[in-house]
Amino acid sequence: MSIYVGNLSYSVTQDDLTKVFSEYGTVSRVQLPTDRETGRARGFGFVEMESAAAEDAAIQALDGAEWMGRVMKVNKARPREDKGTRSGGGNWGKNNSGYSRQY
Repeated sequence: MSIYVGNLSYSVTQDDLTKVFSEYGTVSRVQLPTDRETGRARGFGFVEMESAAAEDAAIQALDGAEWMGRVMKVNKARPREDKGTRSGGGNWGKNNSGYSRQY
């Protein structure tokens, strides 16, 4: 299971998160997603710990705690929702009769 950590400072690093969470158990992985265009941190991350007990302890202690000038939101991460494919929507390219336009 993974822990979601939100409302992070944009200057936070993987090492920073590892240090904070390691107070509650062994950290096995830290991910800090970045913006594709700017490369800047997006203000949230994910932490994986070796045991569920360590995860629970970290969530209890850190949810709502102030760190680096921000109040963190810490909870169990939910699986990514499948948003399906992007269809473009609606009747694009069709007239009201349902037939494609002819040019």
